[in-house]
Amino acid sequence: MGGGDLYLTGEVKMALSQDYATPTARARGLGSAKSGVSSYIGQLTSALALAVLVPWFLFSVISAVGAGYSGAVAWVARPWNAILLILTFGAAFYHMRIGMRVIIEDYIAKSGTRTALLILNSFAAIALFAATAATVLKIWISAGA
Repeated sequence: MGGGDLYLTGEVKMALSQDYATPTARARGLGSAKSGVSSYIGQLTSALALAVLVPWFLFSVISAVGAGYSGAVAWVARPWNAILLILTFGAAFYHMRIGMRVIIEDYIAKSGTRTALLILNSFAAIALFAATAATVLKIWISAGA
């Protein structure tokens, strides 16, 4: 053979092509689902948004409480406050949905129960966001009328 040829014994060939998954994982087809990165990026993005929005929200709510009900309604009716409130609730419910999805996927073993809880989780997050956004928009629109 030529000078650049490499002779490999059977044991070395087997070691180089060895799959490091356990036999059970190979049989079940388990392994990386390649979906963890999107969950991580979603959690990170929503956490960064909440890191900015939650302090604003807490400061604003504490300031608005002293003005009573009419002052709180007037505060929500301001355009920037309404927009930031909707963004805060949207980021919070999105963050909640992703976090609960990861918990459900990791800790619920039964396929049917897992699927039902994942669907319920999505519907709950969407319903909560729709309710809060509709309430803020109603206050904002009715104040302008």
